[in-house]
Amino acid sequence: MPVSARASLFALETVGIKLGLEQIRALLEALGHPERAYPSLVIAGTNGKGSVTAMVERGLRAAGYRTGRYISPHLVHLEERFAIDGQPISASRLDTLAEKVMSAASGLPSPPSFFEATTALALEAFRRDAVDVAVLEVGLGGRLDATNAVDSRAVAITAVDFDHQSYLGHTIEEIAREKAGVIKRGGLTVLGENPSPVCRIVIEIATAVGSDLVYAADGVTADTQMTAGRIVATVRTPRATHQGLTLALRGRHQVANAVTAIRLLEELDARRMFVIPPDAIRAGVEQVEWPARLELIERGGRQVLIDGAHNPAGARALASYILEVFEHPLPMVIGVMRDKDVDGLLRELAPAASHFVCTAARSNRAASPDELAEAVRRTAPDKPVITAESSASALRAANAFGSTIVVAGSLYLAGEIRAELS
Repeated sequence: MPVSARASLFALETVGIKLGLEQIRALLEALGHPERAYPSLVIAGTNGKGSVTAMVERGLRAAGYRTGRYISPHLVHLEERFAIDGQPISASRLDTLAEKVMSAASGLPSPPSFFEATTALALEAFRRDAVDVAVLEVGLGGRLDATNAVDSRAVAITAVDFDHQSYLGHTIEEIAREKAGVIKRGGLTVLGENPSPVCRIVIEIATAVGSDLVYAADGVTADTQMTAGRIVATVRTPRATHQGLTLALRGRHQVANAVTAIRLLEELDARRMFVIPPDAIRAGVEQVEWPARLELIERGGRQVLIDGAHNPAGARALASYILEVFEHPLPMVIGVMRDKDVDGLLRELAPAASHFVCTAARSNRAASPDELAEAVRRTAPDKPVITAESSASALRAANAFGSTIVVAGSLYLAGEIRAELS
C-alpha cells in the first residue's frame, strides 16, 4: 500500500530540528512562493507569543479581514496548526496540501524538517484560501526559524526568557539576539515588556536595519482587577483608551500580552497597513480562544486547570495564578520534555502544588515518570509525589487529592489531557 502524504509528512519528524533558512527558501521556491501572495505578521518571543498571535489574529478577523493563523505545536490534531478565519483546516484539505508540499520537497537535495514542511504547508494553505493577512507564530528562536523566510510587514517580540539554550545560547543576550532576528529592514517592530538586556539587543538590531521600533509599555497604563478568575483592565495607550476590557485569557501575565497585541494592532491601523477600529481591538483580547493556557475545564463537578507551562517563567505565572485565585496549593499532574529545565520548572511550580503526579506525554522526548519523580524529590522534598504511566491514569490518580487539579509541564501533555476530557 502506498505511503500517504500525511504519513510522509510525519516521517519528517525523524529529521529533527534544523535551524537555517536555505531549505525552507528552496521549498517555498519549489511551491512558487506562496508567502508572497499576502502580507504576513510574525510573532516571536519565549513566553506569550502564542497568546499574542491568537489575539492579533482575532482582532484582524474582527476588523473584517480574512486571516490565516499558523501556530505550533498542536494539542491534539495536526490541523490545529493551520487556521483560516479562526477555523482549523479540514483533514481532507490537509491531506491535499501535504501531497503538494511533499511533492515539492522530493526535488530538494535533502528532506526538510517536519517544521519546515508544516510552515510551507501553512503558507500554501493561506495562498489557496486567499487570505488578506497571515499571522505566524515563530517556532524556535527567530533568526533561523522557518517562519523567518517570510518577508513580514510587521513583527512583535513578546517576553524573552531562557528556553532551548542548546540551540539559542546560554545568556539572555544571546537568546534575545536570536529572537530579534525576525526584525525586518524598514518594517514595524513592537517589543513587549522585557528586561533591559533584551531591550538593548532589540534596539541595536532594529536600529541597524532601520525598523520602526515601538516598545509596547511606553506611555501605557493598565488598571486591573481580578474578577471571578479573570482580569478586567482599562488600558490607556498613546493612541486610545480601552475601557473595561475583560481578558478572555486567564492570568495576570496576560495583561502584558494583551498590551503587546493592542499596541501592534493600533500601530498597524495608524500606519494604514490595515484598518482596525477600537471595537476590533477589544474583540481581539475579549473574544480570543487559546486552549491549554490557564484553561479551566469542568466535568462532573470537578475542575481541571490545564496550562502548557514548560519553562520556569511559564511555571511562575501558573503558580502565581493558582495562589491568587484558589488561595491554596492544588494537586498537580506534570509531564515535561527531557530537554527542558526540569528542576527550574519544578521549583517554580512547587509552592502551588499540594501533590505531584508525575507522568509522560506520548513523545520520545518526554522525561519518564520516574525521572520526574526523582526531580521532585530533589527540588521539592516536602511535596508528596507519585507516578502514573499515562495521562489518563495520572488524571484518575490526581482526582483522589482534590476536586480541582492542575495539569502542567508540556503542551503535549495538555493536548492528551484535553482529549481525555472531551
